[in-house]
Amino acid sequence: MKEWGIDMTFGSRSGIEGVTAQPEPSPREVYLLQRKTTRVGKGLGKTTGWIHRAGLAMKGVRMMPGCDYSHIDDQGLHITVGDDTQILDVDTIIICAGQDPLRELVDGLNLPHHLIGGADEAGELDAKRAIDQGTRLAAAM
Repeated sequence: MKEWGIDMTFGSRSGIEGVTAQPEPSPREVYLLQRKTTRVGKGLGKTTGWIHRAGLAMKGVRMMPGCDYSHIDDQGLHITVGDDTQILDVDTIIICAGQDPLRELVDGLNLPHHLIGGADEAGELDAKRAIDQGTRLAAAM
């Protein structure tokens, strides 16, 4: 509740008046990239999508639509956004590529990597399976 600025004691009017949100900053720099040029998360539920985007924004997540992924190497993730080519100096990359797994991004990569969800088996797109695989992988690390 502190993160969203909600007073559960209701000492303030409606539990929010005069209460300042105090989000805990992310310990990492996080990017959320998508190939579509539409606003990130545009297809999320009408009644809950806004809260997901707001939560990410409060954590300082850099949301970047319209990305074209080139490759991954020791320098990082090579992308192009519009006419701007850039390299994101990242140490962890999670690719959620939907029906286009883009396995070639990891061809020849000499760094530890894991393929889960659609990248592992795009023929059977199953968000529940991908979330389960990602959760298990994160818990094992």
